[in-house]
Amino acid sequence: MKKKTIKVATFNLLNLVLPEKKYYGRKQYSQKDYDKKVEWIANKLIEINADVVGFQEVFHAEALQDVIDKTGIYKNANVIVANANGHEPRVAIVSRLPISKFDIYDEFDAEAIIDVEETRESERILMPYKKFSRPVLRADIQVHGNYNISFYVVHLKSKRPLILQDEERENPVHLAKGQARSLIIRASESVALRSLLSETLLNTDKPVVLMGDVNDTGQSVTTNMISGESPFRRLPIDVKKTIWDTLLYHVKDLQARRSYHDFYYTHIHNGHYDSLDHIMVSQELVSENPNHIGRIGYVSLYNDHIYDPTLSNERPKNWKSDHGQVAVTIELNLEKIEKKTQK
Repeated sequence: MKKKTIKVATFNLLNLVLPEKKYYGRKQYSQKDYDKKVEWIANKLIEINADVVGFQEVFHAEALQDVIDKTGIYKNANVIVANANGHEPRVAIVSRLPISKFDIYDEFDAEAIIDVEETRESERILMPYKKFSRPVLRADIQVHGNYNISFYVVHLKSKRPLILQDEERENPVHLAKGQARSLIIRASESVALRSLLSETLLNTDKPVVLMGDVNDTGQSVTTNMISGESPFRRLPIDVKKTIWDTLLYHVKDLQARRSYHDFYYTHIHNGHYDSLDHIMVSQELVSENPNHIGRIGYVSLYNDHIYDPTLSNERPKNWKSDHGQVAVTIELNLEKIEKKTQK
């Protein structure tokens, strides 16, 4: 069997901003700290050495290009940033492989707008959220000849409480309301993302890889909205096939079926070890699917730089990321791919 292995990764950069440029109103990097940040990220990228990397928290495209140039391993690579404006964090992608096309999604599809009704007689109330807090980036990347995999790079609303100006974080009710607002926004984005993914996945055999910071664990409700729910075991096989066609599978779960895996966490907050950063794949890259064109190899976690503040007096370095990186190798079956492209 002819095989080709590609490596993909997701990387939350923690506020990649040009030096002497304010972000979030008052913060900024000195030239010295900026140089440290560029070097630290570049060294991490060299260590990971992925063919495709999805990034989160890019403020300036020029800053990301500084990082890419610093690595020396992405000469002539394709770099795309989703609507960088210097004021807000954005997602981006770098690929050694050709990008045949890309799309940036800012607005929700009309079908994805959530409505609520208290009773059957009442009018439906529309949720006010109709835009992604950070635009979603989709890139169709040629992995072998003209055969494409669709990569989605995402960064959903954080768990950080959304406190209004006349509210106080120390007030437990205000804090709970702030947490609810953030959850509602992230849930709305998850539904909109599922709508986007369904358009790509349904009734096609096109592989999809989703990667990014979804700001929740793999088993959370909002993350399950994105990946979809496995079909009930007693459903007819035709119904199951339709559901399987739109599911995404966490690479950590696929690896867990084997005997080797890393301790999976990418973020530590108040002593809680969470996995907020994920890579998910469609059934075309799941070996249990008889029609798969590839399979997941080893999943790697790069989280040694993350420290637990409850166990250390170390102060965080603003030139490091507070997230771990996730990388996975995808082994492609070139014979199957070539048969598909010849049809």
